[in-house]
Amino acid sequence: MDNRKNTGVLSCQLIKKAASRKRIFSKGAPIADEQIQPASMDLRLGDRAFRLVSSFLPESHDVVEKIHTPDAYGSDLVMYETDISNGGILEKGHVYLIPLMEELNLPEGVKGRANPKSTTGRLDIFARVLTDRNPRFDDIASGYRGRLFVEVMPRSFTIKVRQGQSLVQLRLMNGECALTDSRLKSLHGTSRLLYDGDKFLRAGQVKISKGLYMSVDLAGDDSTKVIGYKSKRNSHVVDLTKRNHYSIADFWEPIYRNSKSTLILEPEDFYILSSKEKIRVPPSYAAEMVAYEAGSGELRTHYAGFFDPGFGFGLKGEVKGTKAVLEVRAHDVPFMIADGQTFCKLHFEKMMEVPDKVYGPKIGSSYQYQSITLSKQFRNL
Repeated sequence: MDNRKNTGVLSCQLIKKAASRKRIFSKGAPIADEQIQPASMDLRLGDRAFRLVSSFLPESHDVVEKIHTPDAYGSDLVMYETDISNGGILEKGHVYLIPLMEELNLPEGVKGRANPKSTTGRLDIFARVLTDRNPRFDDIASGYRGRLFVEVMPRSFTIKVRQGQSLVQLRLMNGECALTDSRLKSLHGTSRLLYDGDKFLRAGQVKISKGLYMSVDLAGDDSTKVIGYKSKRNSHVVDLTKRNHYSIADFWEPIYRNSKSTLILEPEDFYILSSKEKIRVPPSYAAEMVAYEAGSGELRTHYAGFFDPGFGFGLKGEVKGTKAVLEVRAHDVPFMIADGQTFCKLHFEKMMEVPDKVYGPKIGSSYQYQSITLSKQFRNL
């Protein structure tokens, strides 16, 4: 991983090379091939979880030092410690800090950014990475050397986790690799980034301003009339090791389209919706959904933000886009949204090189052909 060479997001083969050179390492189980995605790497939970009094940022301290430093009341942030090596419960509404198995030894010029995995976001698990002496969540400073931690707060469901599972993923990059608006417009023209059904959206139909904007679908396109789901306030534990296991009806309320194609978001309820457009990410690029705040009232439209090379595209452009699933929560006041309303924004970054593998079923990707898709723990309808 030579930081004097090309700029861009590190591919799967460069991540493997970084691991072989101990730029990324684990003192426990070695880095596994299945952790490495086309443009990111899954980070694994360690064997302990600390129940905290509150969230925090380490600022000028190491993370471990910060959580054990007495506050004004004479106690530290840790309420208790629990063993999750063979499975442990994280209660809804409580804050936990979990040391991750991976550590970093990055060269100068190489920095990182973390995000929840898709399944984590769809389960309404608020998860963000901390590093020593850092005033920001999810940002890994250039040349960082040290441990990694994840702060976890389940918001809709109590969850069961165990050591070795991944709630978050790490993307590494060398230098400045974000696309300008002019380059993004050019890429859309040549690679056809957005589709409406099977129809390519031309330049005049696409909004680009410090990123590529997408809208929300409240009309739907199937006979069920289901446009989304809202999490139930009281439900059972979700075991993250399960696949195609839980009944949707036990955890979610379906949302049906109305005659006006509108929806009122109730404060602090959690919704799964989808974008109206289908998005494609060519193999030479990676994308990230970033915060888009409505002008009247705070609205969060996503929790999991990374889109790998090949998402909705395939290896040779054979896929005509995939809808983005939106994890939505309104704050403070009820907030009405309408079909086709601008709702989210994607930043694109160039890859340092084309990954050896791209997003899709061939590498076990779960959501290449998704529409309104819940996390993989729930049984398909």
